[in-house]
Amino acid sequence: MTATLTGTTVQERNKQIALDCAAAWNRWDVDGVVAHWSPDIRHFSEDRQVDTGQMIAAMRGGLAAFPDLHLDVRSAVAEGDRVILRISVTATHLGDFFGKAPTGRKVRWFMLEELRFDDAGRIIEHYDVFNYLPMLKELGFVDHGVLGG
Repeated sequence: MTATLTGTTVQERNKQIALDCAAAWNRWDVDGVVAHWSPDIRHFSEDRQVDTGQMIAAMRGGLAAFPDLHLDVRSAVAEGDRVILRISVTATHLGDFFGKAPTGRKVRWFMLEELRFDDAGRIIEHYDVFNYLPMLKELGFVDHGVLGG
């Protein structure tokens, strides 16, 4: 049985918070994302633990390199205390990215986010997996022939 919060299930609440985080990204509002984090949140990127300061620096660095970054949430699934988002990202390379000077190129990449929530609706664990290959090809980091592209 699923608990309810004044007519809304915990899963619906958590899914809405996850979507609110994506909306904050689309306003380029890192603080709006961080506002949903528990003070003791644990981050994992590609299964490697990342401390909160590093995660925030990476987020701000991403926005500096791609200031028009836009997340398109393709699907959102909530089960138990977790929400999974499948996201397509589009952006323009207008700032330094891993030493690559701005190219002005439109790029795209894909990601999955898994968020785990506490009972109060704060995010206590964050996992992400990125498919940067389309973007890396467009920016010239990877040969276009790699992996059938």
